Amino acid sequence: MPVIKGTKNFEHGRTPKVGVLLCNLGTPKAPTTAAVKKYLAEFLSDNRVVELSKLLWLPILHGIILNTRPRKSAKAYKSIWTDHGSPLLVFSERILDKLRKKFEGPNSTNLVFSLGMRYGEPSIQKAIKDLQQQNIRKILVLPLYPQYASATTASVYDAVFDYFKTQRWIPELRFTSDYHNNPLYISAVAESIRSQWKSGNKGQHLLFSFHGIPKDTFLAGDPYHCQCFATTRMVAEELGLTDREWTLTFQSRFGPKQWLEPYTDKTLEKLGSAGIKNVDIVCPGFAVDCLETLEEISILNQNLFREHGGDRINYIAALNDSTEQINLLYDILERHLSNWDDPPDKRLLEKSAERALKAGASK
Repeated sequence: MPVIKGTKNFEHGRTPKVGVLLCNLGTPKAPTTAAVKKYLAEFLSDNRVVELSKLLWLPILHGIILNTRPRKSAKAYKSIWTDHGSPLLVFSERILDKLRKKFEGPNSTNLVFSLGMRYGEPSIQKAIKDLQQQNIRKILVLPLYPQYASATTASVYDAVFDYFKTQRWIPELRFTSDYHNNPLYISAVAESIRSQWKSGNKGQHLLFSFHGIPKDTFLAGDPYHCQCFATTRMVAEELGLTDREWTLTFQSRFGPKQWLEPYTDKTLEKLGSAGIKNVDIVCPGFAVDCLETLEEISILNQNLFREHGGDRINYIAALNDSTEQINLLYDILERHLSNWDDPPDKRLLEKSAERALKAGASK
């Protein structure tokens, strides 16, 4: 049985606070084979990511994949690594910092922010511990995934619940599920595309490329596919595009299963072979730029497109820490925190704690 953990010499009279926990997928600590192997071992061991029996999957993972894939992946990470580290972590930290500053004011003294990665560091467990040390009694969890998927959003939920299984005093919890149809999100993505076009680099066709999931998870009820289509149609309508001007595709497939189609790479091959020279690609499912956008789209698929007759892919950056992104996330947090961030009066807490101590001493 798990040991129930508490806080030694807990101060019952402290003013409780509200925590905001931002979560993203994660990243290796460094673009090295060893660091990538450690990261992939955690990532690919998650049953939400690979839905196979562990008796079947773990020997394959540790016997084959972790002895071959990390070296190749490390090279890919190295191609996008910055002086400040992994782009995914850097942009996530900037978002956290800007949101914290945007919430600054007389009514936000009891609001605390933290960032947790589902895999790698800083972990979700560490982020929650940091909040606990500041006497957080309510936590709003915001996964930075616009569209809900079992392999992403639900996995964040798992990590939070797993941590609290051993905690004595579990705070009140709230979770955001997705924001795939939020008007501010739709307008932000549309504006990022318009900005690209205003620069004079408008392609002949627009691809909306989302991270794929196995088709059997869609058939089992995962809403991700439907939410991707909803996002795409709303952005296309915002831009006034006809159906012939854009295509929704899915990238980053892994393993032998059939994944959601059409595939991004195969679509680029067809477009190049059909005489299309310039293509715009936006990846609305990624809140910040990462390996899948900066390396897979901008490097690998760029080369693939050229091999099949194309000339140029115009990759349209993720929202990252843009003003539009911060305003969007601020709006989401503000609505969820409404009427929830007012702690009980400190004096009442102190009196209650004092009475409890006296009652205990009289026994």
